Amino acid sequence: MKNDRASRITRRASLFGPALALAAGALPPASAQARAKPIQLHVDLEVDPAKEKQMLANYGKLFRPAIRKQPGFVEVKLLKLRQAMMGNPGGFNYRLLISFQTEEQRKAWVANDEHQRVWPTIEQCLKGAKYQPWLYDVA
Repeated sequence: MKNDRASRITRRASLFGPALALAAGALPPASAQARAKPIQLHVDLEVDPAKEKQMLANYGKLFRPAIRKQPGFVEVKLLKLRQAMMGNPGGFNYRLLISFQTEEQRKAWVANDEHQRVWPTIEQCLKGAKYQPWLYDVA
């Protein structure tokens, strides 16, 4: 019975010990990079309505799985414009939101062979102005 109790206490300590040590200040703080707020790239896309299904399939089957594997990846979302509440969206009907821990990691993704393979499958479905990128720091 004592061994079972000791075993349970040891398991709990191994689960919660690091968190308690961090709270007590016994562990070093996270690096500045880990504490930094991520960047977001918003890319307004002018998707050709005739190629919309193809673009959505390429995003779901190729682009999203590839970007999720990249170092520093935080989030990717594809948004479809429902309605312009004010002003003119200029033909852009989708927005691609990409977030990485740092701008350097995002740039590494763009230079990556995998990006060179999957981005053209999205870009081939665009028309007109094609896309407009906006880079943000999370405030």
